[in-house]
Amino acid sequence: MSVVKPPIDDLLAKTDNNRFLLAALASKRACDINSMLRGQHNRVLAAQDIDDITIALSGKDTISMAMEEIVDGDISYDHQKFERALGHKVAGA
Repeated sequence: MSVVKPPIDDLLAKTDNNRFLLAALASKRACDINSMLRGQHNRVLAAQDIDDITIALSGKDTISMAMEEIVDGDISYDHQKFERALGHKVAGA
């Protein structure tokens, strides 16, 4: 039984078994989700002029949400750009 949901093997399969890339994608997306939620929260506060707004995300934290998006294929990366950034030769380029 896996402790991580989605399973780490499924996540790594989406990032060419690169743990650094997985961590970078998940953290970047989690930051984007946090920024989006803060923006929505501020708009609601401005519109309703109240102080206690609770954003319900079905009990999930932003890292879990980002990892689910990665395993579902909603978040991906440009393989060639990533390889060039690392200084690797890119096949077919």
